[in-house]
Amino acid sequence: MRLTLHTDYALRVLIQVAIAGGKLITINDIAERFDISKQHLMKVVNALSQNGYLETVRGRGGGIRLRRPPLDINVGQVVRETEEKLDVIGCLERRGYCRIERVCILRGALHDATQAFLAVLDEYTLADLIKPQRALSSLLLFDQHATTA
Repeated sequence: MRLTLHTDYALRVLIQVAIAGGKLITINDIAERFDISKQHLMKVVNALSQNGYLETVRGRGGGIRLRRPPLDINVGQVVRETEEKLDVIGCLERRGYCRIERVCILRGALHDATQAFLAVLDEYTLADLIKPQRALSSLLLFDQHATTA
């Protein structure tokens, strides 16, 4: 299964913001650290904010931070909310292929595989993803003192 860039960026934003430990992080900071388009990142942050993951603070000195603890953010749920379509293949009924039993069995098998993929992600929270906090902080160029305060 391949996730979209939107979901990839959403997970990166959540990790980056979680490591900051409540400190406000700007979209510019995240865009620079991951070399991501600021415009695309604004859409991702907006979606995460609307889904209740991020708090946004406007104005000078503003930024984003988590709205809830990392332990309360389920990775599987984030993926479900950020992916528009989780179907691996679409239905071919319009072309008459669904009359062929093997295609529907294949579609069912791929649906089951997608559900298994999500079930594994459901076992992880954002807190699990940031466990190596010191290493991640160093990698993401955070000031170590700011993240432990």
